[in-house]
Amino acid sequence: MEDKAMNSPHWDDWIDRFLSYLRVERGLSDNSLEAYSRDIANFLCSLNGEKTHPSDVSQEDVLKYIMALSRYKAPRSVAQHLSAIKTFFRFLTSEGHITSNPARLVDSPKIPRTLPDTLSVKEVERLLGAVNPNTTLGLRDQAMLELAYATGMRVSELVGVKLQDINLETGFVRVMGKGRKERLVPIGSRAREVVKKYISESRPQILKGSSAQSPYLFVNARGGQLSRQGFWKILKGYVLKAGVRKKVSPHSLRHSFASHLLEGGADLRSVQVMLGHSDIATTQIYTHVTGERLREIHEQCHPRP
Repeated sequence: MEDKAMNSPHWDDWIDRFLSYLRVERGLSDNSLEAYSRDIANFLCSLNGEKTHPSDVSQEDVLKYIMALSRYKAPRSVAQHLSAIKTFFRFLTSEGHITSNPARLVDSPKIPRTLPDTLSVKEVERLLGAVNPNTTLGLRDQAMLELAYATGMRVSELVGVKLQDINLETGFVRVMGKGRKERLVPIGSRAREVVKKYISESRPQILKGSSAQSPYLFVNARGGQLSRQGFWKILKGYVLKAGVRKKVSPHSLRHSFASHLLEGGADLRSVQVMLGHSDIATTQIYTHVTGERLREIHEQCHPRP
């Protein structure tokens, strides 16, 4: 029998082909590609070099690895690892490199449903009110936070918005979402007002000392593109200043946007489109948040709670 190791690419080559597929066919971001690469590499390391070809990998290998991970990693993290492995071997199967996916029948761990961190309308108002728009960077921060809450954009989408993507006359912003999928999201009048002022007054001042003109809407103090970490640092500062005691994450304004729309009577499908969710089941978690809010109101206001 021929030695498959002698007639097959090295594991690195299989992974490169897979990552190329994810980049070209599915349009995944660099961060997603890095996560896939890392998770698959960790699985292959667990094989201790004993498997030289994808067809050598068995269901038992995958199951053993997932059980080992489960001893020290959270269910969600284990599920992400397993998803990467399944997707990798599914790709190799579809390309005809192997005949079956060894991870196909391995069950993913049950993930406890966790409701996203949301702020009440009053807490959002306190947060936005903590910004001093009378300074150059303060006006930028106000525009950024107002736009984040007005549109429900992911942080990566917000910092990736370019000046040409926003139309303040029509009141829409073009958002580049996951998988390079574009969507148009409406902007409320309050956010439009503040963003317009930022573009005409604050942004030129920030870029004044910069050697190059940035195409991005929101820029850092040096005139470069604002990073996700930069946004998170700014948000944390205003959370402390506003005295908001809740655990706030970088996506808290996105979660609050969705919850407040549903509480106000918006239909689930419209919220799904604005959030850029490919599956409405992802959006449905916000109906649970709304349900929790209704229960609070019932307990507070009903004479016999």
